[in-house]
Parts: sequence; structure tokens; C-alpha cells
Amino acid sequence: MNRATPRLRALAALPFVLALAVHLLLFARWRDELPAELATHFSVEGYADGWTGPTTYALVSTALLLGLAAGWTAFVRRRYLWAAWATAGFAGGLLVQLLRANRVDEFEVVVFSPGMDLGIALVVAVVAGAAGWALGSLVPEEPAQEPLDGPGDGPRLPLAAGEAVGWSKDTGSRALTVLAVLALAAAPVTLLVATWPGALLGLLGLVVGVPGLALARVRVTVDRHGLTVRSALVPRPRVRVPLDGVEGASVREIDAIGDFGGWGYRVRAHRTGVVLRSGEALVVRRGSGREFAVTVPDARTAAALLNALVERHGKV
Repeated sequence: MNRATPRLRALAALPFVLALAVHLLLFARWRDELPAELATHFSVEGYADGWTGPTTYALVSTALLLGLAAGWTAFVRRRYLWAAWATAGFAGGLLVQLLRANRVDEFEVVVFSPGMDLGIALVVAVVAGAAGWALGSLVPEEPAQEPLDGPGDGPRLPLAAGEAVGWSKDTGSRALTVLAVLALAAAPVTLLVATWPGALLGLLGLVVGVPGLALARVRVTVDRHGLTVRSALVPRPRVRVPLDGVEGASVREIDAIGDFGGWGYRVRAHRTGVVLRSGEALVVRRGSGREFAVTVPDARTAAALLNALVERHGKV
């Protein structure tokens, strides 16, 4: 798996820093020409119907760009560096266009031209994305790490004939727990106070929060039945791989974003997984040729026991 180098992360943050600098410089330069309340929300026709104070606007726009920078810096890969630059270009372009639209005389109506302003922001995004693509081709990522165990030499525990053994461990994700709790807390409030388009966000909070909380902490068990991964809070969801379906088990370092594109129950080509963090994972090779991975501490013991149980099962 490839990991981002410090130089690559710096290049991912750079366009957002540039966009923020340009935006704040223009905000300071045009401050005397801006109204006491900035128009920040517009109707379909482009007329302002929502306003924000200058200080709040500056704080929110800064937080937006810094939040995007933090996200891209944490999860960037070389092949997606262009997307980070395009995102910064689009967001920065829209913010600058918003400031420009607010530079009107006292008795003029603030109008945002959706077609023209979005078009300009898209052009900035394309130019910035091209710059990011060119820079990405010059910055190598760190070489892929080798699995801790090769495909045919997974660890094994010595087992006596008829010996009953088992292994179980709980593991969880604080980040997933916090996100799920926030989604569930916001859902009823949004459903009660929002109109029907906004209420869809409340429903989305339930859809994301319920399974997110169920998978935020799981129990991984290896015993005579095979491998079982289930929620530590409720009986379902549950994933079970019986001994008959296991060809072997090994330990591997998993990058949650690079290998599986995120956290939770993940599905990728030829592999699935319950991924709650980056790091050590138990990887099971199934008879179908697919792999199932679960990130859990002490994965080597789990793999060794599972291999021993599969070996003994095959001799019965």
C-alpha cells in the first residue's frame, strides 16, 4: 500500500493556503466597499435572500478552506493531488465571486449570476487541477509496504487433538463513534424544525448514524466455527466466515483510506472488510479467491489460531 509523503501532504495543503490568502487579502482590500451585512445566500434567480456579518463571514469562509485543507492533507494520494488543487480552486473562486457580488453601492441590489460565477469558478478549478496534476507527477509516494505475512506462510498455533480453544477481542473507532453520535443527535432536530428539503438531511443522519454507531465497536472472534465479526452493541450486523470457507489467514498493515476508501464495512474488488482504523489487520483468504479483512489488535494471534483450526479441520 502506498502512503503519502510529507512533501505530498504539503502540496495538498498548498492550494488551500493560497486560496485563503487571496480571499482574505481581497476581503481586506474591499472591506470599505462591502456592506454591513454581506449577502451569502441567493435565490434561483440570483437575488440575495440571506445575509451574514463580515466577521462571521470571514470566520466561516476561513474554516471552510482550512477544513478542506485538513481533509485533503490527511487522505491525499499522488494520483488524486489534482483533485485537491481543483477543489481549492473551485472553493476559492466561488468565495472571490461572492465578495465581488457584494461590492455594490448603497442602493443597489446584490445579484449573484449563477451561470457566469460558477463558470468562472470551474475555469479556476480546471487550471488549478492541471497545476496539481503536473506537480503530482514530480512527487513520488513512499513505496508500498509488504504484508507482515506472505500468502503461504501465515502464523500457526500448536493445537492438541480435541483441544477447545478460542480468541476474542473488541476493537472500535472513536472517530466513527463521534460522527455517528453527532448524526443521530442532529437528525431529530433537523426533522422537527426543517422544511421538507432540509428534513432529508435529518433522514440522512439516521441512515448514516444508526449503522455507523452499530459498527463503531465490533467484537472479533476466532473459534471452532471460524471467524465472526459482529457489533459489540447489538446482535446485528454480523459477518461470519466458516472454517470450510477459509484457505488461510495472515496479518497485514491496512491503510483505511488507501486500501478501502474509508471506515466501516467496505467492499472493494476481490475483497471486503470491517475497517475501523489504519494499522494491523487480520486478513482471511476465502475459498472463492476473495479476501476479508478486519482491523484488530493482536491480529497475529487470531491468524495463528485460525490457521491451526483450519488445518485441524481439514484432517478430520
